Amino acid sequence: MVIAAETHHRRLNFAAYLSTDLATDDEEQIHGDDVINPTSTSINNNQQHQTKTSGDSSPNQVPSPWNQTYSPYYTDTTTTTTPTMSPSPWNQTYSPYYQSPWIHQTGNIDNDSDNGLIGTIVRQEGHVYSLAASGDLLYTGSDSKNIRVWKDLKDFAGFKSTSGSVKAIVITGNNRIFTGHQDGKIRIWRGSKKRTGVYSRIGSLPSRKEFLTKSVNPKNYVEVRRHKNVLKIRHYDAVSCLSLNEELGLLYSGSWDKTLKVWRLSDSKCLESIQAHDDAVNTVAAGFDDLLFTGSADGTLKVWKRELKGKGTKHFLVNVLMTQENAVTALAVNLTARVVYCGSSDGSVNFWEGKKYLSHGGILRGHRMAVLCLAAAGSLVLSGGADKNICVWRRNGDGTHSCLSVLMDHVGPVKCLTAVEEAEGDGDGRWIVYSGSLDKSVKVWRVTETASPLIG
Repeated sequence: MVIAAETHHRRLNFAAYLSTDLATDDEEQIHGDDVINPTSTSINNNQQHQTKTSGDSSPNQVPSPWNQTYSPYYTDTTTTTTPTMSPSPWNQTYSPYYQSPWIHQTGNIDNDSDNGLIGTIVRQEGHVYSLAASGDLLYTGSDSKNIRVWKDLKDFAGFKSTSGSVKAIVITGNNRIFTGHQDGKIRIWRGSKKRTGVYSRIGSLPSRKEFLTKSVNPKNYVEVRRHKNVLKIRHYDAVSCLSLNEELGLLYSGSWDKTLKVWRLSDSKCLESIQAHDDAVNTVAAGFDDLLFTGSADGTLKVWKRELKGKGTKHFLVNVLMTQENAVTALAVNLTARVVYCGSSDGSVNFWEGKKYLSHGGILRGHRMAVLCLAAAGSLVLSGGADKNICVWRRNGDGTHSCLSVLMDHVGPVKCLTAVEEAEGDGDGRWIVYSGSLDKSVKVWRVTETASPLIG
């Protein structure tokens, strides 16, 4: 568990804390628009050997620095195809991902297949904790503190923070990227309009201005344990989840510090800090009818509603849908059908329907171990588990659910899922699904809403 530096009301300690915090932010601002150092990582022979079970590649393919689809088995480092140009991160004509720790491996799926694997991206070090997709770009976060950007399953760009593995990623319609980190910070990024593939950090939550303004007033601090006080507008433990409601212009963040925070996108201001649960907040999801859902390690699933209060709005607790011994680990919302899905550490997925009021609709049982992630895609809901499997469910017209397939190519727990509608699908319910796993890989699947259900 990552704890921020201690903050006390005593002037000397506070000044030291403030100085340390701003120094960290300044360091990030200086390096925020750097591309990832191409010489920081390399693939050694042992790592190459470890990737052999993850996919097939031609051993005769040359490892071009311009194309990361080369074979993980190629070991000749004296190839003449390596450019003599210096690998400066400021020279955008040279790929910043030569010697990338990621390797793209293509599958052999039939294009007419309803459900199946398209390709795999294997990372040699660390685990994949978060994913987000926007158009033809995929963003991946891991414990390396770096965010990779992929286009057509090839390294396209990347950006880095100075600390904190990436636990959550969300993307707004105007191409701002918000990342939640292990160090308790939420960072904001944007791609350059002039330099393709270059991203820079444009801010953080809370903003530096708001942080300085609130810091001088002792009333803005809360005691988190004896002799430890922190600013209530700031997470002091890992940011575990993020969710957007762009219609309302709000970003929600949940943390292991047990709080839910509400941020206004227009000015990055923290509107509310809510002591939401008795244990870590694992998941948050913006819903329908101004509802917000939060799930926690304390075993509860809570419903919050945004209501008018004076000149502003506040979120109030309106219902506790579930209280159990098992942790609530994942949430997904089907906005069209008005259904909320909740995954738990016992491997079950409960769901509630909200046509008139939230009523329990049933339980989906497809995992032998904890459900770690959920994603809604049209009439589909996908669940990824610690049992290394991904279950693909379809919601039928009568409210029942059918299991269409179980995707079983990962060799480690499936930690995150995201889905985008396939461009060539012409509205026939074909989706591209990305799954990140603790087996150090991202896999890409095609799933179809019209697929026949599994028998038995």
